[in-house]
This record gives sequence, C-alpha cells and structure tokens, in this order.
Amino acid sequence: MGMLDGKVVLVTGGSRGQGRAHALTSAREGADIVIVDVAENLPTVTYPMARTDDMTATVEAVEALGRRIVAMEADVRDQAQLDAAVARGIADLGQIDVLIANAGIWTQAPFYELTDDQWEEMIDVNLSGVWRSAKAVAPHMIERNSGSIVMISSVNGLEPGPNFAHYTAAKHGVVGLMKTVALELAPHGIRCNSIHPGAVRSGMTENQMAFDMYAGGPGGTIDDLIKAGKHYGALKGSTFMAPETIANAALFLNSELASSITGITLPVEAGHLLMAGVNVSPVD
Repeated sequence: MGMLDGKVVLVTGGSRGQGRAHALTSAREGADIVIVDVAENLPTVTYPMARTDDMTATVEAVEALGRRIVAMEADVRDQAQLDAAVARGIADLGQIDVLIANAGIWTQAPFYELTDDQWEEMIDVNLSGVWRSAKAVAPHMIERNSGSIVMISSVNGLEPGPNFAHYTAAKHGVVGLMKTVALELAPHGIRCNSIHPGAVRSGMTENQMAFDMYAGGPGGTIDDLIKAGKHYGALKGSTFMAPETIANAALFLNSELASSITGITLPVEAGHLLMAGVNVSPVD
C-alpha cells in the first residue's frame, strides 16, 4: 500500500529538479500526477530553464511507474492557464487531492541594483504564482472538503540572503500566504504547509551563476558548489541535497501521517538554521 494510493497530485514546475522529484515520489506512493511547467526561459532568468523535453522525460518516468499523468505547459503568472490545468486534471483523472506549489526562479543582484523587471518577475513567479496555484485548486478542494497544499518556500523564507532580496522577500511572503491559506481552509478539512529547502542540487543551482557565487568570482565549477555545500549544514556529511530529500518531506505532509498538521513551516536543510554563522567578509 502506498502513502498516496488513490490520490491525484498536481505539481507546478514539474518538469525537472525538485518538481520531477515530487512527481516521481508521489507516483511511487500510488498517486496519479498532473504537472505544469512554463517550459521556456523567462526574460530575467540567466540560467537555462526547463524545456518540453524535460517535461516529456518526467511523463515517461511517471508512466514507467504504472501511474497516469497529465502534463500541460502553463505559466504560474497566468491564472487562466492554471485554471485550465486544474480542469484538465479533474476531467482526466477525476480529482485533485494535493497541490505542491513548487515552481520558482532565482536570480542575483544587490537590492539597490535590481531592476523593476527583475523584482516584478521574481515576485510574480515565486509568490504570486504560489497564490494563483492555490487559488486554482481551492474551489475543487472546498467542494470535496478535503485536500493538502504544500508550498515550497526556502530557508530564505526564514532568514535573509545577500544579493537576492527579491527572492528572499518572495519566499518570506510564501510563509504569510501559507498561514492564511491554512487558516481559511481549515474549516473545509484542507491542510496547508510550507517546506523550506536548504541547499539542493537542481537546475536552479547547477549553473554558472551559482558556481560563480559559491566560488567567490567568475570561473566557478560544480566542485565549488559541492565544497560550499559542506559548510552549509550542521549534520555530518551534509552538502547539497538531492531533490528527493525535499520530495520525501512533501510526501509526509501530504500523507495521512500528517493528517493533523497544518500551518507549519518545515525546514529541510541539514541543520543549517541551527548555526549562528560567521561574517565571511568583515569590514573594519
């Protein structure tokens, strides 16, 4: 018996990385899947984003597990596209039991150098996109008096991060959104929680922008990323985590094991938030 037998799970940003891990982990536990992804680059994002072939690979992997899947290209900045994906999922698979609002982007610049476009696109994807996703599934879940929503935030939804104020602001905003959604939907038997990943290997982190950040300058490599990850967590042997680590946390929150858990922030970060930290660039 799987932990999600008979359930249908909708994953935004489901084509690769954490999104694919959520889809496959849920499918292994008996769920049918709906994935949506914009499947194109966004103007302010400097690393390559998921493409249609990534979505196809996720579809094939879910089907190889013997589960059904609906895949649609949809942009979390567009409510009509999300509503259409939910309607398609319900029509083809019968219902939507779970939403994992995973779609997100990451870019860097000091807050005083961010352009309006960078700020607005970040907030529109990483915060407003989560709101739109929850808004798309809420009427159906309310009608059924059942459902679970997991919003993927970040450790930067609980602590600051240098040179990505727009990302940090969006991820902090997800916490307030999650708590309000949890409060409003509790009378309908619907739970809502947020997960706060630490360092995770994915397309968002395995790119030149991230390599250079962790190397401290241009020319960074994957080795710099892994080395930096060893300093990130408190747990022995920790470094950048596999996406499946986050998917397992979502699986717990979406299962009956968490049937009385709602409105919580769940860090998954190898003990990163336990550490006081150091000033790596002191100024006299």
